[in-house]
Amino acid sequence: MSKQPHRRQPRAPKDTDLAQPLVHDRSFEPHHGDAVRLTPLVRRLTAPNAGPFTFHGTNSYLVGDKTLAVIDPGPDDATHVEAILRAAGTAPISHIVVTHTHRDHSPGARLLQRLTGAPIVGAGPHRAARLLSSGEVNVLDASGDTEHQPDQELGHGATLRGDGWTLEAVATPGHTANHLAFALGEENLLFSGDHVMAWSTSIVAPPDGSMADYMASLEMLIGRDERRYLPGHGGPVEDPQTYLQALKAHRQGREKSVLDRLAAGDETIAAMVATVYRDVPQALHPAASLSLFAHVEDLVARGLVGCEGPPELASRYRLA
Repeated sequence: MSKQPHRRQPRAPKDTDLAQPLVHDRSFEPHHGDAVRLTPLVRRLTAPNAGPFTFHGTNSYLVGDKTLAVIDPGPDDATHVEAILRAAGTAPISHIVVTHTHRDHSPGARLLQRLTGAPIVGAGPHRAARLLSSGEVNVLDASGDTEHQPDQELGHGATLRGDGWTLEAVATPGHTANHLAFALGEENLLFSGDHVMAWSTSIVAPPDGSMADYMASLEMLIGRDERRYLPGHGGPVEDPQTYLQALKAHRQGREKSVLDRLAAGDETIAAMVATVYRDVPQALHPAASLSLFAHVEDLVARGLVGCEGPPELASRYRLA
């Protein structure tokens, strides 16, 4: 049976947790269409799907030289898949690896499989982190790749092997319920998908995402020793342990902001977003609302915040 990372125990955020500053690194040149050599075993190809949530595009990674694993073939984009095949050259692709089932990461797997016959591997079909409550609408439906079905489902600790490389699946739910990172033991690095990125924080939005799972995954990664992270968007995370602590502190700061706004009399997520994200462009407030909702949902589950009925975007909240 596959091992699963432990959920963290409920507790209130502490001021002492806020010591690490969070500094993003947005210095990244995508080189669309070209394979960029990052290490002796890894090359990166960035898809031309730039946007507010994808930065300069989705990173696909080629692992190995004699036989290849392709991690996250990206969106349904024949041009990008053709670039992957050009980079592969005569080396056979033995595995098509998917970190999670968002449409900017996984649909290209089916295109690549049709052209190579390689098996698709990942954590299973797209799914929400929890059941929807009665009448709740999943506003994230359009972002999920509901057609995705891997040939092999991987659990935490499963391994994939090729000529000169080994990938270990690391269950990192939070951004999505089926998110996997992959550790490359030969080079002590982690393909972190959208769980940890240098250019931005990860979007954690219910019901597809779960803040409780996200924080538990952060804690689990803090206990690992990979020295470099290669994310799904943007450039590498060069000092992951410091960055993980900063991400943890940032999320705990958001928790504290929620509790402070409730103490000040705010009752709705919309009211809290207007203050907590006042420096964020209005166009991004819908995404900010979902992120704050993830924190509120977690705080309700931990008994720190109350509401009438199940927590939803439009619910009214209070300190418990």
